Amino acid sequence: MGHVWVDAVIGDPERKNTLRVRALVDTGTTLTVIPRGLAKKLGLKPTGKGVVETGAGRLELERSRIWIELEGRGEVVPVLVSDIIDRVLIDVTTLEVLGLQVDPTTGRLREWTLLLYTHGTP
Repeated sequence: MGHVWVDAVIGDPERKNTLRVRALVDTGTTLTVIPRGLAKKLGLKPTGKGVVETGAGRLELERSRIWIELEGRGEVVPVLVSDIIDRVLIDVTTLEVLGLQVDPTTGRLREWTLLLYTHGTP
């Protein structure tokens, strides 16, 4: 399929400061990742730290929250802030929250139904 690139709007959770970016969709990533420079431009506040597993080993990255909009759908989601990664990486969790998925035949995002599993009957 190749790489899937999308246009996104990212911003602080209150949407006072937003930026349009070109982002790479990485369905093998658990949380969206943004470069530290963008986090500073948006004035994001750290909410904690998270340990991630990478091909180069384990890293401890700062966590925060951003507003993200893809295909006209927006939501506040958790993000990791990286000093190493130089682009925005959109993760599978963000896609699911927004009700989107990658269409492997077109290499584009498409609407996806949110799932809710219940045990038994009400």
